Amino acid sequence: MIAAFRAAGHSVVIIEPERVDALKPSRGKQLMPRLLYELLEFGYSGLELSRLIRAILRTRPDGIYERANIYMLSGLWAARLFSLPLLLEVNAPLAEEREKFGGLALPWLARWTETVVWRGADRVLPVTAVLARQIERAGVDLSRMVVTPNGVDVKRFSVSAPSADVARPFANHDDTVLGFVGYIREWHGLPHIVDLMAADETLKHTRLLVVGDGPGRAALERRAAALGVAERLQVTGIVGRDELAPYIRAFDIALQPEVTPYASPLKLFEYMALGRAIVAPNAENIREVLTDDHNCLLFEPDDAQSLGAAVRRLVGDGALRQRLGAAAVATIAARDLTWRHNAESAARLIDELRGKAR
Repeated sequence: MIAAFRAAGHSVVIIEPERVDALKPSRGKQLMPRLLYELLEFGYSGLELSRLIRAILRTRPDGIYERANIYMLSGLWAARLFSLPLLLEVNAPLAEEREKFGGLALPWLARWTETVVWRGADRVLPVTAVLARQIERAGVDLSRMVVTPNGVDVKRFSVSAPSADVARPFANHDDTVLGFVGYIREWHGLPHIVDLMAADETLKHTRLLVVGDGPGRAALERRAAALGVAERLQVTGIVGRDELAPYIRAFDIALQPEVTPYASPLKLFEYMALGRAIVAPNAENIREVLTDDHNCLLFEPDDAQSLGAAVRRLVGDGALRQRLGAAAVATIAARDLTWRHNAESAARLIDELRGKAR
């Protein structure tokens, strides 16, 4: 999104905390009591506000674009202090998500800070209509929301762009390559794919190429070894975004084995732009972008048999893979599911809000 703003000629000033490696949890966070850590997160709003004030006085921006997080009130405070439009990108109900997966010592404070910013932003940009309805239940009128799905850089992820075939060492030329990109968690559904490869005779000439890393990697590799398909599973480890497209081009079938109900999976748009045949769950947020048997095959969520049937159908039908991939590319173009479009829309919103303020 930042690159798209800049490509459109806008100046972007980034205010952010120190970047961390998501695969290496902070030792300080591990040792620190959860209550203290969350209070420090909340306190960081004060430090970030001071950074925002200095940046605003120095650069005189037209607006603030923020990616929402819990315990973060600084963007809202700065917008109010300087009468600037605030656009809030919301990717998930983070208080709910973190309480479910990581636990919260102060769930009431997390929910309160999240809701205050949702309600206070001039425009809220949820990534799916499913998420928009959840935000509406928190008291945000739909008229103040603009559903903005994730996008893709079509220059980087293009079926026609030349690139070195860096991924072929990971795949046998004669095998059908099932592929997945992302952070590997045990609930991402990849174990089902390994089970399918081991049990289904019609898939004996398939390989699974996983582009990424994560806490579920070791369990996935152990499972493949136990089922006798370890040589047909390849995990690349972390691949930089600039090097990602050639790996996806090596996929014959691109997998989205599971999905969070409100998410807009970034990998989905990259699969589409590169013309891959996609297998994804028949979930409402997925259907906002994909249509069964038009630009993908959908399977019933949490149904291994349905998932297996979709994979088998694509493995056995190269013409179908080609048709679905071509329709996926056409969908990106027809709906302009790009970061450029998202940046242009955000810039227009800021201009409209500044005009109303004047």
